[in-house]
Amino acid sequence: MGAMEVPVLIVGGGGCGLSASVFLSDQGVDHLLVERHPDTSRIPKAHYLNQRSMEIFRQHGIADDIYAEAAPLELFGKVRWQTTLTGEGPLDRRLIHEMDAFGGGTLRESYAAVSPVLPSKLPQMWLEPILRRHAQERNPGRILFHHEVVEFSDEGDHVRVLMRDLGTGEESVVKAQYLIGADAGRMVGPAVGIRMEGPPGLVNTTTAYFSADLSQWWEEGTLITHYLSPDDPDLSSNLIEMGPSWGKACEQWGLHFAPGPPGRWDAETVVPRIRELLGLPDLEVTVHKVTDWVVHAHLADRYRVGRVLIAGDAAHKQPPAVGLGLNSGIQDAHNLAWKLGAVVSGLAPDSLLDTYEAERRPVGRENVDWATSAAEHHQALMDAIGVGHNVPAARRRRRMETLLGTSPLGDTARARALEMFHTHRGGCQALDMEVGFAYEAGAVVGDGTPRPERAPMRNEHRPTTRPGHRLPHAWISKDGARLSTQDLTGRTGFTLLTGPDGAPWREAAQRVAEKFSVPLRTVAIGPDAEYGDDEGGWATVRQITDAGALLIRPDQHVAWRSTGAAPGDDAVGELTAVLTELLDR
Repeated sequence: MGAMEVPVLIVGGGGCGLSASVFLSDQGVDHLLVERHPDTSRIPKAHYLNQRSMEIFRQHGIADDIYAEAAPLELFGKVRWQTTLTGEGPLDRRLIHEMDAFGGGTLRESYAAVSPVLPSKLPQMWLEPILRRHAQERNPGRILFHHEVVEFSDEGDHVRVLMRDLGTGEESVVKAQYLIGADAGRMVGPAVGIRMEGPPGLVNTTTAYFSADLSQWWEEGTLITHYLSPDDPDLSSNLIEMGPSWGKACEQWGLHFAPGPPGRWDAETVVPRIRELLGLPDLEVTVHKVTDWVVHAHLADRYRVGRVLIAGDAAHKQPPAVGLGLNSGIQDAHNLAWKLGAVVSGLAPDSLLDTYEAERRPVGRENVDWATSAAEHHQALMDAIGVGHNVPAARRRRRMETLLGTSPLGDTARARALEMFHTHRGGCQALDMEVGFAYEAGAVVGDGTPRPERAPMRNEHRPTTRPGHRLPHAWISKDGARLSTQDLTGRTGFTLLTGPDGAPWREAAQRVAEKFSVPLRTVAIGPDAEYGDDEGGWATVRQITDAGALLIRPDQHVAWRSTGAAPGDDAVGELTAVLTELLDR
């Protein structure tokens, strides 16, 4: 029996791999996904889906299914720090600080202004079945769980893969043009010599996933609640709703204990610890899983070796602060899918895939560094106010009594703490980290303008149409329907957006698209144009004149722009040069 041949093989069926499958299907790319586990994740893992990821899921028709199961923003849009969950003592259940976070509360208006969607909270154990269903519907019979890659080799013109069905033990050979490693770095990256660069593991964290009824004590509305024990550093922790219901109705929880040695508890011995930490000695607890995991700050030295590419946790691992891990993986897959579509279909040469690393690795570097900085800052903040894990037990209660007391020194302590907490906006209000990343080199044609200055805390986003940046959102209209500018970009092909006087660009685009055999849609926005700018939002962010044009990639990033008419009125020549450079033709 001959080998099965397929353009792309994905190794790994987690959030990144399943997303890649959906995106490749929408690009019309035949592919196979292989996942060694028999089912999707049984533990919550990542739980925050940021605004950019939800835009991507919206583009691919998945967002509504996610929102239907996810926590609404009003039930997760805060971060809290308090002493304990329960208790009647003078320092029990005392609120230390809370702040709006991830688009909640007072942030909602600024988040809603820059995107057609809002962030979402849905742990991976609930998200992955949605992604798997969409992947299977779009690529039936090609999503193979309980299968593993035994070995593979890059043969130059293809990748030869030996695959095993773990249910039957049967082995088969697959010949793929390209292989995507979305396996969290377990096998694919190391097999081709990719190294993860960064310091040794930062700390070990123990997490207990359990079911319990906490409705009597739970303060709903938070993404994460940090409990800071006045007496015992080991009783400090954070508690997170894990669904599948939300708010006071939440059934399942993730409790992250203070850093400590691995293997300290199992599913039985952790139960007394959960009860002690929550202050509920008679609480009925069902433990689903106890995990020890090491916080890393690692980035792959390469994202591509020959016909093998890596994405998600196989390419970058960072602290969970800011929620950039899974979201980065989804965005890796989104960037890679359209390029694989162009190469496999013959629209572009193999060299287009080199732009994947050129674009995504710098973003990976920034995300790893930002998450690490935010995690270190949070620890420093706790130490500064006297309740960090490094503060001896004997000093904690005195510091807490002062912080929460009525003395003049307490007023000073609270004022100092407030200023410290305010600096944490870089960890949980970092809107520009979610939607403001840009590609400085790769499949973009720069226009010589400098990158706009970014807010140091990344808590403000300044939309721009500069090449490499994500297409700004603005509400537009057609035939009475309200749409986003992002709705103008298809899942495949390029889109040329012009002002009302951009007819020469649109006419040239049609000729050039025929020449290159490239799908290219043309759209005009403005007075008397196909799409109206009734609310004036597009005029505010477009940064081109009525005669200008923007070329948008399938992943909704700006590939090129002309602020006005074509130089020398040679729109055809200009667009020909642009597509030649973009597609390396």
